[in-house]
Amino acid sequence: MLLPLLLVAFWQVGPMAEEKPVVIPAPTQDLTAQSGSATAVFAGGCFWGVQGVFQHVKGVSMAMAGYAGGAADTATYDQSSSGQTGHAESVQITYDPKVVTYGQLLQIYFSVAHNPTQLNYQGPDHGTQYRSTIFPQNDEQATTAKAYIAQLDATGAFGAPIVTTIEPGKTFYAAEQYHQDFLTLNPTYPYIVYNDLPKVAALKELFPLAYSDQPILVGQL
Repeated sequence: MLLPLLLVAFWQVGPMAEEKPVVIPAPTQDLTAQSGSATAVFAGGCFWGVQGVFQHVKGVSMAMAGYAGGAADTATYDQSSSGQTGHAESVQITYDPKVVTYGQLLQIYFSVAHNPTQLNYQGPDHGTQYRSTIFPQNDEQATTAKAYIAQLDATGAFGAPIVTTIEPGKTFYAAEQYHQDFLTLNPTYPYIVYNDLPKVAALKELFPLAYSDQPILVGQL
């Protein structure tokens, strides 16, 4: 599956800024596609929206909401919500690199799933648990992510520096069942309507070759 060389970022800088698209280049560096499945872990605000976006990406076989960055015994919603555990609300993505590459997942992450210029918050959600973070699963992912951040910063496309951190060597822990598939199961929930459904709509509009109308739900696996 091929994506356009130039894609549009959905978010503009600032918590109250009008969301106007800006053009960002596709990654110039990517991982070589290999057989079998691969895993990526991204954090970008509330995991409901991030999970909901990646559940609609072709080549993704699972997108699990959870926590990464802290210890196993604090990987719960109640504890991570304090912002003191080191955890970030995260999504673990299992994907087929022959269908969608790591670089293409990064494109979607930066341009649709969240605003990478907001430090320790996303929209209405504030705290380190909502930080913009990539948890690379290997050195190659870390190198690719760092190179793409540098590339995007060099373009000045977002109007402010990208604050996304790279945190290797962190374990992902699945979130409670009631958080899984929340966007799909609660499409009229006000938070979802205002904050997250526009992200899925942007995915469909800006990444038509990557978009799957039928989401891959954790509850169906």
